[in-house]
Amino acid sequence: MRYALVSDIHANLPALEAVLADVDARFPDAAIYHLGDLVGYAPWPNEVVALLDRRAVPGVAGNYDSTVGFDHSHCGCRYENPDQEAASHQSYDWTRRHVSAETKRRLAALPFRIDVGIRGGHAAGPRLILVHGTPTLNTVYWTEDRPDDFCRKMAAHAGARTGDLIAFGHTHRPWHRVVDGIHYLNTGSVGRPKDGDPRAGYALVDASAEQLTVAFIRVDYDLDRAATAILASELPDRFAEELRRGGAA
Repeated sequence: MRYALVSDIHANLPALEAVLADVDARFPDAAIYHLGDLVGYAPWPNEVVALLDRRAVPGVAGNYDSTVGFDHSHCGCRYENPDQEAASHQSYDWTRRHVSAETKRRLAALPFRIDVGIRGGHAAGPRLILVHGTPTLNTVYWTEDRPDDFCRKMAAHAGARTGDLIAFGHTHRPWHRVVDGIHYLNTGSVGRPKDGDPRAGYALVDASAEQLTVAFIRVDYDLDRAATAILASELPDRFAEELRRGGAA
């Protein structure tokens, strides 16, 4: 069994469409799950949520999803400077004003965590533990420079065992590590990468062999369409340039 894990779409419909088309073409047997942050920063929040619903893609609540869904005062995001903070607040306000009642309902209904028994649940075997940020909160950033002891702490909180894989997003930077036989996987971002590569990204987990394997997949998409739509909206223009740079300074 193979699993395509997508995260941090952030209302970028062209990026999501390209990723789903890539999975369909290259890994038609893969089960697709999302790890949250479906909305924010781009102008297609309703369309992204509706497409995932039509495709029956299950997933978990990102911080942007739960805060919009429950009318929180802010998105729970982290900022690097005052300009970024101001733009982020603009994005959050725009998103809250433009999501439909149905989108808001769907966002609020997303679960915090999903466990997938890759052997089917009727037999012992590894699990995929899917969250957005960490197994404690969807607002905590699990960056690659976190020490192994932090991974162990999160594994204990999640009840993870040797052979399991904990998958998450939130930082928009892909990485994979194995500590004490447990896999830790940040899938990167579909719609708003921050690793300097502007292509949409997702992770493919192959559980067909005894040992899980992980591959990071990057997909070209119609970036001009996304940037043009941002510039035509009331969202900050800087979001278009950040897409073109892949988030790099």
